[in-house]
Amino acid sequence: MKAAPVYETSDHRWWVIYDQEEQRVIDSNVYVVESRGEAMILDPGGFEIFPQVFAAVTEIVPPSAIRAAFVSHQDPDIASSLPLWAACKPDMQWYVPKLWNGFIRHYGALDTPFIDIPDEGLDMVLGGRRLEFVPAHYLHASSNFHVYDPESRVYFSGDVGAALLPPGHAPFIDRRDIAGAGGDKAFADHIQHGARYFHQRWMPSNRAKKDWIDRMRMLKVDVLCPQHGAIYAGPHVKRFLDWFEALPVGIALDANQE
Repeated sequence: MKAAPVYETSDHRWWVIYDQEEQRVIDSNVYVVESRGEAMILDPGGFEIFPQVFAAVTEIVPPSAIRAAFVSHQDPDIASSLPLWAACKPDMQWYVPKLWNGFIRHYGALDTPFIDIPDEGLDMVLGGRRLEFVPAHYLHASSNFHVYDPESRVYFSGDVGAALLPPGHAPFIDRRDIAGAGGDKAFADHIQHGARYFHQRWMPSNRAKKDWIDRMRMLKVDVLCPQHGAIYAGPHVKRFLDWFEALPVGIALDANQE
């Protein structure tokens, strides 16, 4: 797996760990946020890809800097590597949704201390900077959270915005479009790689979708980072919100009623 910068200043950075050379399992992005020598891993990934993720993470931050991990929900591609990370870094703090605490422990590391995220969300401080754990319930898990960094305007969106892309894809949809060129085609190509069906089938609630979009339109977001596929930056963020708002979700229920 490869590491690419998402946002970078002298003492505050976001990285994405992306792309598997062999697509044996669903491709997953792992994010690292680093501030003043403290780092947190966001959705640290599954058991199967742990060696590649660990190698990529330790190339960009020293293991001693890894203070915490954030788990957005309970899926195995999110957190089944937990016991391996806990064995390597037993002093890591784990921020997990309170509702999923007992379920996530089925992956192992029963004695690992968890910091429960309540349904209404939580703030934490990393390297003196505030990060927000934003509720995104039912998108797609019944208890689900995202991470917002108000200083960098980076928003980790978990499965929202996801697309299933082939190995070797670029980390951004088309970062050149920040200057205004070629954006419609780049965005449309990304949507065609499974984003439409993924959102219609995996997102169950139009009400939850609307609540999240209303919340997002109140935030200042320059970069939207999904757990699968490429990153939305610049005008692609608004393009995605407009597209998702118009998309009916929960289609399995409609199929069962036909």
